[in-house]
Amino acid sequence: MVRRVAVRLGPYVLVLWAALTISFALPRIAPGEPLDYLLGYDAGVLSAEERSAVLAQYGLDRPVPEQYVAYLAGIVRGELGTSVRTGRPVREMVAGRLGWTLALAIPTLVLALLIGVPLGALAAWRRRRRTGVALTATALLLTSVPAFWLGLIGIAVFAAGLGWFPVIAALPLTTSGPVVVLELARRLALPVLTLTVGIAGWMLLTSRAAVEATLGEPYLQLARANGIPERDILRRHALRNALLPVTTNAGLTLGALVGGVVVIETVFSVPGIGSLMYASVLARDYPTLQGAFLVTVAAVIGANLLADLAYPRLDPRVRRSGR
Repeated sequence: MVRRVAVRLGPYVLVLWAALTISFALPRIAPGEPLDYLLGYDAGVLSAEERSAVLAQYGLDRPVPEQYVAYLAGIVRGELGTSVRTGRPVREMVAGRLGWTLALAIPTLVLALLIGVPLGALAAWRRRRRTGVALTATALLLTSVPAFWLGLIGIAVFAAGLGWFPVIAALPLTTSGPVVVLELARRLALPVLTLTVGIAGWMLLTSRAAVEATLGEPYLQLARANGIPERDILRRHALRNALLPVTTNAGLTLGALVGGVVVIETVFSVPGIGSLMYASVLARDYPTLQGAFLVTVAAVIGANLLADLAYPRLDPRVRRSGR
């Protein structure tokens, strides 16, 4: 197991390095300077010495190669720098937002898997009947609807109209103690359900295609010939052997949810990683943007590594091949 992890880590480390290099370069290629946002209307009245002092405070006066080396060294030490926009340590800002994003992403992925995978298997099993056609058509419809549109409809109907959920997901500052858990679940229920709708549809389509690909396999015909009930064939054989693409899709989805739900976080006022990245882009806040991007990349790589390591448990053929 340790050898397998070590072998698999090599490509992921290279991907991490490439992603971090891109995240460092892109903000500096884009037009504009962080000093313009940092000083606002006062930037024009500063002398050259004062502007240099402000840039030196954030390490932006050094050559780009030196900034790059300092950036990588800081990541190794766990130091992500100071936000140009707020003056706070980036590590504290990212850590404060990460909890919100995980509270949004993990329940969404779990619900999507619990709903999408069984229904996808059913759609494949009943693919020539009304049940399978209806499930497939519904999944295609759900994956085609923009998440922000569903979020706005949900707020208008279930929050503002019926009052079942709060309009704003962020907790008030006075909330504390055990009540936080219940209040957090209530406030994140609507954004979680909004995200689950589209992702469950995608999981349904993925599992449907995977199960359908196994239906013509000889071992399933042999199982029928041995008198095994159709329900057991679907659950114990067809669905289990179709889990590899579902596992891959789940890993990619979890990574995407960590940093790719900026629209939902904006619609529901969830102070997560996505909204932090969006605000950092607008503010030209290099350190914060790079810190948030680091978390996103680490989530994508970590989720895919876990999915990769789970393959031998799900498919003995992978374990025997030593891949």
